[in-house]
Formats: sequence, C-alpha cells, structure tokens
Amino acid sequence: MCGIIGTFNFLDGKQIVLSGLKIMENRGKDASKIFEKDCFVFGHNLHSIIDYVEQPIVSDKGVLVINCEIYNWKELNKKYNLNAKNDSELVLRLIEKKGPTKINDVINCLDGDYAFAYFSFKENKLILARDIIGVKPLVYSFNPKKKQFCFASEKKAFDLQANLKEKIDLIHLNPRQILTFDLKKNKIYLKNLNLLNKEKLKTNSIKQTIFNLLDNAIKKRIPENEFAVLLSGGIDSSVIAKVLFNQNKKFNSYIAIIDDERFSKPVDLEYSKQVAKECNSKLIINKVSIIELEKQLPFIISLIESSDPVRVGVASTIYFATKNIKEKVIFSGLGADEIFAGYNRFKNSIDVNKDCYSYLIKMYENDLYFEDIITMANKIELRVPFLDKDLVSTSLKVDENYKIDLVTVKNKLILREYANSIGLNELIVNRDKKAAQYGSNFDKAIEYLAKKHGFKSKSMYLSSLGKKKNISIGALLSTGKDSLYAINLMKKMNYSVSCLITIDSKNKDSFMFHTPTINLAKLQSKALGIPLIIVKTKGEKEIELNDLENAIKKAIKKYKIEGLVSGAIFSNYQRERIEKITENLGIRSFAPLWHMDQTKYMQRLIKENNKFIITKIACYGLDESYLGKVIDENDLIKLEKLNKKFGVNVAGEGGEFETLMIDMPLFNKSISIEFDKKLQNEFTGEILIKKVKLVKK
Repeated sequence: MCGIIGTFNFLDGKQIVLSGLKIMENRGKDASKIFEKDCFVFGHNLHSIIDYVEQPIVSDKGVLVINCEIYNWKELNKKYNLNAKNDSELVLRLIEKKGPTKINDVINCLDGDYAFAYFSFKENKLILARDIIGVKPLVYSFNPKKKQFCFASEKKAFDLQANLKEKIDLIHLNPRQILTFDLKKNKIYLKNLNLLNKEKLKTNSIKQTIFNLLDNAIKKRIPENEFAVLLSGGIDSSVIAKVLFNQNKKFNSYIAIIDDERFSKPVDLEYSKQVAKECNSKLIINKVSIIELEKQLPFIISLIESSDPVRVGVASTIYFATKNIKEKVIFSGLGADEIFAGYNRFKNSIDVNKDCYSYLIKMYENDLYFEDIITMANKIELRVPFLDKDLVSTSLKVDENYKIDLVTVKNKLILREYANSIGLNELIVNRDKKAAQYGSNFDKAIEYLAKKHGFKSKSMYLSSLGKKKNISIGALLSTGKDSLYAINLMKKMNYSVSCLITIDSKNKDSFMFHTPTINLAKLQSKALGIPLIIVKTKGEKEIELNDLENAIKKAIKKYKIEGLVSGAIFSNYQRERIEKITENLGIRSFAPLWHMDQTKYMQRLIKENNKFIITKIACYGLDESYLGKVIDENDLIKLEKLNKKFGVNVAGEGGEFETLMIDMPLFNKSISIEFDKKLQNEFTGEILIKKVKLVKK
C-alpha cells in the first residue's frame, strides 16, 4: 500500500506535492519521489510488498502513480508478454498496450485492489480509476475557473497544507466511475462501471460456488513475506485465520482491548484466544489503559478526519491492535457483514440483497477509507478478502435464504456453513455479531471519558478533541418526524448540517416526496436556524428525480455539502433513488433510521421530547381523534395494539398516517398551529391548517 498525489496548474505545485508526501509519509517509507513536467507534478510514497519499483513510473507515452496489490499480475504479464517487474509496472504497460481510451478493458483484466492516476502525454489527458469496491482510497478536486485539478490518497494531504492559499474541497472518486480530465478542454468526464456481472447463478451449485470463491479470495491474498490477522474472535476474522491455518501458514494474530477494572472483561478476548489456539497462532494482546486511550484520541480523530463516535470507537480498536507490529500485511474480516447480511438491521429487510448492495456502495467513503488510513499510520497494509470483486458480485445474487433464516433470526448462514466445512469451532461458528468497539470495551472507555470530563454525550466529548469537524451535509426535509429525527441523529454524530432541501410537489400522491404539510418547511428551517432550499416539481414519477438532483446540486454549489441525509426507514423506492443521485454527484448518502425497530424508534422520539402531530390518516383503526394530536406514550400503546390486531405500522411507514414535527430539542422556537379536520370516511382524513406561527418555548 502506497501514497499517491498530483496537481495540475497549481503555481506552487512542486512544493504542494512534496508537502503532501511528507504528510502521508506513513503510507510508504521505502521510497518517496516526484515527477514534474509542464503544468503538472506527480508524487509517490512507496510501501513495497512485491519487487521494488520506484514511482512515478515514466515511459515515452505517459506517467503512472499507483497504489495497488494486483493478485493476477503474473498471469497478465505472461498473457500479454509485458515483461513487467511487478504489479504496478504491469498496470502501466497494460494501459499503454491497450491504449488510454480502453481503461475499462484494463480494469476488467485486473484482479485486486488499486487506485491510480495515469497521464497520457499524447492525448494530454489524466485518468483516475480505482478497484470497483473502493478498497484503495482516492480523492480529487477540480476547479474549472482556475483550471486546477488535484488528487491524493488522503484528504489531509491537502487539508493540512500551509502552502495552499485557500481550502480545497476534495471528494472521493466513486469506484464505480472512471474519471478523465481533459486539459485542453478543461473538463472532466465520468464513465460508469457495473459492480454486478450479468452471469446467472446455477441454483444447484450456489453453496459450492461461494465456498470456492471464499477459498480463493483468502488464498490469493497471502503474501510471500510475513503477515498477520486482526482477530476479534468473531466468525469473519476467525474464518480467515482457519483457512490460513489449513494452508499450513504461520502467522501472528492481534487484538486490542481496554484493560481497566471498572469494566467487565472484554467479551472478544476469550473468543480470540480460543481461535488463536485452534489455528496455532500467537495472539498478541495490546492492553490499553484509559490514560493511554485518552492521550491518543486526538491523534486518532485527526487521522480519520472524523469525530463520529462509532468511527472513533472502531478506529481506536484497529489503531491499538496494529500499533508497533512487525509485519507489513494484516488480514481483516471487513466486508463479511455487507455481503452476507450480518448486521441486525438486515433482519427487517424487505429485500436483503438490495440492502447488502446499499451498504457495499457506501463502504469506500466509510469503513474502507478510515481503516486504510489507520493501518497505514502504523505502516501496515490491510487486506480484505471478503471484498474480493468476484465474491462480492456473486454474493449479491445469492438468494436471501442463504443469508438469513427469518424463523431462527440467524444471519450470515452461508458463511456459517462454510466455517463448518473448514472445521472451525462450533462456538465460533454460531457466535452472534459483536461490533469491535463493544467487544473490546473501547466504546465503554470513550463513554467513561466523556462523563469524566463533564460532557453529556460521547459525540460532544470527541468533538471537543478534534480540530477538524466532520463533513458538511445537507438534509432532505419533509416536515415529518423522520426527516427531522434523522437530522438530530447526524448532529449527535458531530456532522454539520449546512442546509435543508425541500421538494414541493404538485402531485400530492407522490411516491417520492412527503406532501401534506410541506408548506411549513420554512417555519421549521427558522426554528432550526438552518437555511432552506425549496425546489418545486410537478411530481411526475421518475422525472421528479431530476428536480431533486438539481436541488442537491444547488446545495453542493452554495453550501459545499459533501453528504445528504434522509429519513428513509423502509422505502427501498426512495432510498435507492437518493443513493443513485448522490453516487452520481460524488457525495455520501446517510439513512440513519434505516430498518430501525419501529416501536423502539417511536419510544425514542417521545422520550427525547420530540413533539409531532398526526396530520393525515388512511388506515382501519385510526379515527378522527388521532388527527392533530401530539403523540405520547399512551398513543404508542394504542398503536401497538392496532399493530397486533390489524397490522398497522407503528411508525406509519405503510402510509397509515403522516406527521408534522412541531417541536424538538433542536428547535429554538416551537410551532403553534390551528386547524380544522376533514374526514372522507371514518378512518380517512386530514387536518386543514388555518393559522400557524413560531412561538417561544
């Protein structure tokens, strides 16, 4: 794993690249070089795993910088008679053999993890590409007015620079896109790639196909030199360890735990000891004190560029587990939950594979980015066999019955069967998921530190330690409880909500947008103190998405947002369309309420003093008395009874009712409302607003 960086048309380009390489020096200390020509500068930090070849690699046709592990490079080298010394040189020669216009063909050939930038001297074009899952990081920025373009492995290569006179807004390159920057035309072009192959699975050989792909995904990633395993004792990392053991490989295993008598014993520890013993692996336990964690938290937050409590908890676990280790490569079980439906929320899925896909396409901006940065800070390369492209593509087509048993509520079924087939201990095979930050007690330690320093929450405490805030996001505002509570959750995770986006649809039966009280969005915007973008739409199915995309583009341009949050809970129709737009625009999509338990969700809303009324009913069991009522605990009990009797969705997700948030902790004023009621029949009706205003709380 290496670090790459480049600039085009920057006055101090050479110094910016040199400074960026210094900032990213832990990404490769075997060599650090630059290449400068005309208006551009490329830089590279080398972390050598395969034969030593310094970069940038220059030919008479172009120049390449690449961060890669290509597992089939020797086969390609022989097939195309390229005489390359290692995988990075192979990529350069393959690009130049096929031609820069056929980068898609090059990518289809490559089996591995990579991110590269290639500049063609003849065509005067830059090409950026990365593996289709996005295991290797790559960010970029384009300023058409100044004709400036830059890229790097990490955002902080530019963020931390004193050489830059103004801030550069960097975004992650979508791994399902190839970017071409045409210097002559001063334009960028994006070409889409498909994550799924079109081949159909033979139903009579599904298990064996997956088993073979799992075997190959792990085996092909075994390096020739020493390597290690991040071992939590969960099924994912344990499967990797067992396969390696069955291959007669010697390796050390690593785990980090909080060592403090104030907490119960970390649950992951005994499981990891058991697996290490079974796999004849030395388990190296990094016992971290509260004092040591407290000292390192600001550094960890600066590394991952986030103070999100979940991210910091996971990152802390990985950081301490990989600190001071001697190996250059470490295996991780990352990705198994995404491809085999391992998270608890999958148990409520309407379409399991669609949800798997949704989690997978976001990984490059989330777990993969910060786990790469954390491990590289400790000078070690992370290998993730569960994110092998063939395994991923095939797993997304496996029937959900191979992933979740809705009767026993057991998940990752096909992975558990595979674990049995390779002889893994039955206790590990059947172990329920425990997130790393919980199983190691790092989350408890962060919570303890927050209370110790007088903070009401972990997010407030972690935010106080970081100089850099989380990314700025926009929020889709429908005026109902869900969109506003989603904003609340994102703010709790230290995200800055820079603007609200409301779509005012003429079609009151829109599948996509909430319409009953959309005219009150301006009042909620004032109550929140967050600016609002309103875009009107005719509400024609699918065409209305163009209006949504235009609204998001306005938010990106005016408020520099890098993400979008929505209140989607169960509607795949809404979520898929939002995710498609955000992917195309190069920003992140957040749906923090997705598949949240409906009763627990409503309980949290009420307990946390969110006041919302029902504005519309269309459900047997709901009558006039519900219209305009602030929902409380007693109403929730009634809704639960209706759920048992008639199948009414407690949170109204089936269209049973619509809501309006009139007060919440984030509001600086509450909404006072006067209305009449209009009924179509005993169980169908809505409120008609007569007068509404903001009042002091």
